[in-house]
This record gives sequence, C-alpha cells and structure tokens, in this order.
Amino acid sequence: MATEQNLLTDRYLDKAVEVLSGMEPEALAQLLSASADVVLLVDAKGVIVDLAFSGDELIAQGCQNWRGKTWSETVTVESQPKVEALLNPGKADPAGPWRHINHTLPDGNDLPLAYSVVQIAPSGTAKARTARYSIAFARDLRPQVMLQQRLVTAQLSMERDYWRLRQAETRYRLLFQLASEPVLILDGALDKITEINPAAQNLLGEKSNVATLSLSDKLEPASLRALRDMLERLRSTGRAEPVLVRLKNAQEFLASASQFREDQTLQFLLRLCTQAGAAPVPLAPTGHQLLANVMEQAPDAMAVTDLDGRVLTVNRAFVDLAELGNADLARGVLLDAWLGRSGVDLRVLLTNLRQHGTVRLYATQMRGELGSTAEVEISAVAITNGPDKCLGFTIRDMGRRLSPDVRAPRELPRSASQMTELVGRMPLKDIVRETTDLIEQLCIEAALQLTGDNRASAAEMLGLSRQSLYIKLRRFDLVDGSIDAAADSGNTPPRLS
Repeated sequence: MATEQNLLTDRYLDKAVEVLSGMEPEALAQLLSASADVVLLVDAKGVIVDLAFSGDELIAQGCQNWRGKTWSETVTVESQPKVEALLNPGKADPAGPWRHINHTLPDGNDLPLAYSVVQIAPSGTAKARTARYSIAFARDLRPQVMLQQRLVTAQLSMERDYWRLRQAETRYRLLFQLASEPVLILDGALDKITEINPAAQNLLGEKSNVATLSLSDKLEPASLRALRDMLERLRSTGRAEPVLVRLKNAQEFLASASQFREDQTLQFLLRLCTQAGAAPVPLAPTGHQLLANVMEQAPDAMAVTDLDGRVLTVNRAFVDLAELGNADLARGVLLDAWLGRSGVDLRVLLTNLRQHGTVRLYATQMRGELGSTAEVEISAVAITNGPDKCLGFTIRDMGRRLSPDVRAPRELPRSASQMTELVGRMPLKDIVRETTDLIEQLCIEAALQLTGDNRASAAEMLGLSRQSLYIKLRRFDLVDGSIDAAADSGNTPPRLS
C-alpha cells in the first residue's frame, strides 16, 4: 500500500512539474504572488533579486525598496539570525518551517511576517546546499499582532481591577475586625450568619465556628420576632427603624440593619449597640423609595438629588465609583464634590435641566475620595411634577472601554463630538486654534480629492497661491520629501499617491 501511494505521489508531482514548466513567466509570477502576502527571490549571497506583493498596501509603505538589498539589511537586529538560518538549511534549528521575522519600515514601525523558504537547486542537482536562489513566502502577521495587543491590554485592565478589589477587600477586613461595635453579616435570615467581628463574638459569648452560630439561640422570643419583622420591612421597602432586642442573658441592645447584594444574593449588615451609645440612624426623607430595584442593582452609577444638586440617595455603583464607605456618606453633599473637571460642570447640568428637562451623554470626570479619576458620561432628567421634586443622574464609566483608535494627546479631533471633549481640558484659545487647523486641513484634503490631487487647481479652488498651498501641505504633513524638493526648486510637484 505504501509503495502504491508513493507511485501516485510521484505521478502527480511529475504532472505538476510538467504544468509549471510550461507556464509563461508572467503567469508563474502571478501564481507566486497569489500564494502568499509577500514573495522574495533571494540569490546565494542573500540579496533580494525580485519581490512581489499580494496587495498595494505594502507597496505604499515603501516595501518595494527592498529590491537590491540584502535580506538581513531589511529586518530588525533580532530577526537577522532567523534570516541566516532560513537561507542556510543545514544550520536551521528544529523550530519549524515558518519563522516570525520583523521588517523595518521607512516610517520606523515594524512589519511582522511569517516566512517559509524554498531552496531552488540548479537543474540536475539534488542537494539544496548548491541552490543558487531561494524563494521566501511570507504571511502578514499584523492582524494577529493587533489581536494580541488588544488581549494584553484587556489582561492588564483585568489585573488592575483585580488588585484594586483586593486592596478594597483588605481595607474592609481590617475595619471589620477592628470595629468596636458588634457587627454581623446575615445571609437573608437570622440563622445564617456568614461573618461576625470579634466585638460581636465577645458580646454573644461565642468563640466557635461561625457556621454553628445562630441568633435564634441567643435572643428572647419577643426580640426574635421583632428583629425578623424589621428585616422583612427592610427587604420589602428598603428602610426600617432600629428595634430594641434583648438577649437571653438580659442584655439589651438597639439593632439597626442595612441590606446589600453579593453575587445576586441578599445580605444584611446588622449592628448592635447599647442604648446609651445608640444614635438615631440618619434616613433621608425619600430614602430608597426613589430608586427601583433595577436601578439599585444597575452597573451604572445613579444618583438622585434635590433641585440644587444635593444628594438624596445613590445606588451601590455610585458608592464604588466615588470610593465611599456607604451611601449615607453621600447624602446631603453637593454632587459637585465628585463630579466635574473644572468646577462648572454641575452648574451647566443644572442649567440645562431647568431649561430642557433632560441632558444626554454629557462627558466629564468622576473624582473618587481616594484620589482616583474616571472619564464618565452623564445623562440626567428633572422630575418637577408631584410633591417630590428631584433630579436623577445616570453616570457611566467610560474608562473601561478598550478603544482600538487611541488618539495622541495633541492629535486633532476628527469630529465635533470629539472636539467638545476638549472643553475643560484645554484653554479656549487652544481649542479655537486647533479647530482652525482642523478646518484648514479638511478643506485642503477635500480640494485635493475633488481635483484629483492637482495642486494648481486645488490652490485656485481654495483662493490660495501655489506657494501658500505647498506651505500648508508641509505644515499638515500631506506631502513627502520629493514633493518638498520639487516645490523648493519651482517645478510642479508630483501627484500624491
């Protein structure tokens, strides 16, 4: 069977040799260029004799200038040993037939290509070491490189978020353990205690495992019913007044609770304090009644303020974005304490809400209590009907978005929406100057496109002299060195490619 397969392979190989040997040179060149993104014909000295590309993109980047140069001269320093190994099969390592090689482009960037080399021996010679020429086939690796870069960027972002959460958890653990007030965390019921701090353990006289601890065994029946009723009111309405509870050892405490969600599970944070040290729990007049359950669990930060911008209530995402300990710390504080780049953003938002009733996608910054900042978009609405007049704000964190097109700090904006992002970051005169430059550049590009890159006609269309047009072309980097030389010599410059 193996012998029969070898005969079939030889028969097809002879047929392929017969077909290829009868092809015209142009057809053979087209076949080679279609077989890979880049094809190089390299002689025995490593000089690129000829080359072909599957598209015009690499030609526009100056890759056709490789002809006449040694292959090693066109690649980066770390890729030169790989080129040497490909041209000398006897020295090649067992890394495989394809090697990743980076070329140096005229603009200073690298062009990643994966090469495989075929040695061409003279007629009648069987050994590849006597080859006069080598054909190098290459695949363009830029899409894979861009995907890898985006993957690395996403991984770094996830690692930063992970360490931020670890630090926040460490602070929480430290405060929870050192708090002098007894604190318990309940998993939706009094008999499911998930965490307890040392002060609560001392109060309840329980040193054993948390899993075996239950408040039902420590409270008197009447206090147990009162505490259950308080938690049920808190679960249904979002607020509940503190209640007086009595332990079986006759100790009395004032119990107050707040609720939160962890992994889509409702949790209660229960605080126990003596009546002498108890203080009324501050509750805003509106409380959580202004927030639906969906808004409370939303990933975007939300805040409800009065008509002057003072916070009435916020959701959990706002507490995290503002780096607050709890929502109570935000109540009664102007939203401007965390919002805005220049101190005027809140006034702009309030003015627009009074005039129009809504604001959409207002770009600004959010400042955290611990010093962090985040780029955000704000949408807001004014509720002026009914007895409870208020303003609602939705704040979306834009910093986590991975944009493939990241502009340089001084790069001109390409649209009006990007231009408005500069407000608050740059002085007005700088924005006007850059806007003027943008308009001039766009008009020159449009004129060149309409005239088919005829600069004399474009200058006449724009009402400029030819020399002024050349100066602006150089200013906006719309010309190459050959055009500059032609303009300086007084000759008509060539058309842009």
